[in-house]
Amino acid sequence: MPALAFTSPGPLVFQLGPFSLRWYGLLIALAVLVGLAVASRLAKQRSIDPAQIADLLPLLVLGAVLGARIYYVLLEWRLYSGDWLSALAIWRGGIAIHGALIGGSLATVLFCRWRKLPFWSLLDVLLPAVVLGQAIGRWGNFFNSEAFGLPTNLPWKLTIAPAIARNAGFWNNSTFHPTFLYESIWNIGVFLLLLQLFRLAKKDRIQLPAGAVSCVYLIAYSAGRVWIEGLRIDPLCLFSTPPFCAGGVRMAQLVSLALIALGSLGLWRLYGQKRPLPDPSGVTN
Repeated sequence: MPALAFTSPGPLVFQLGPFSLRWYGLLIALAVLVGLAVASRLAKQRSIDPAQIADLLPLLVLGAVLGARIYYVLLEWRLYSGDWLSALAIWRGGIAIHGALIGGSLATVLFCRWRKLPFWSLLDVLLPAVVLGQAIGRWGNFFNSEAFGLPTNLPWKLTIAPAIARNAGFWNNSTFHPTFLYESIWNIGVFLLLLQLFRLAKKDRIQLPAGAVSCVYLIAYSAGRVWIEGLRIDPLCLFSTPPFCAGGVRMAQLVSLALIALGSLGLWRLYGQKRPLPDPSGVTN
């Protein structure tokens, strides 16, 4: 099998004097724009005005960014306890997708209360866009040479600069699992799955009550995150510290298992009991 080695060209797209454009920021901006287009298109199927998606977007992005940073800082407080102002320096890195999901969900609840929109119907059209955005955003880890996995010599290995590898605790290795690629591919698969559910529902081939797509997202995305996180060398940990989280609990795996259980419970309520999910916005479908 021919080798498909990955080597990051660096985090910068270009720099002009004090101004620099980073790949991570560019990819996040692209993910937001693509997500807006996808969610706006799906909104019509749930009888939601696409203009509502555009109105929600600033609040959603703000909630997601704040949630991602707060979640990360709380779990890595040892890095910031001596200089808590550095916790505000988000441009230096340090965000967590589960925190973004929590912050974005809270922002969506507030928006639904304000606009009198059903929460689950809106979340159903947002999450396909979110998981596609996750697939795009994961490539930011590639350009930053971060969030990579254990050493490997597989044909699709990721080459990491020796200084970065040594800083991660590997003195004799330079090629690692490209976990950013694994999750990006997995997320594209989840996106296609959710999109297919909408297509089947549009043709009246399946029933898709409000919240069903959200529950499938929780199960499908989290299932991939559980095994991919097991390869990571820099996980957020409980009762331990990286690398390897020895003697501790990988937080992303713990949260993912909880989300799988939550999504399964939601599907059982929708299809087993044929009851709607409780709406945190207080608005009924």
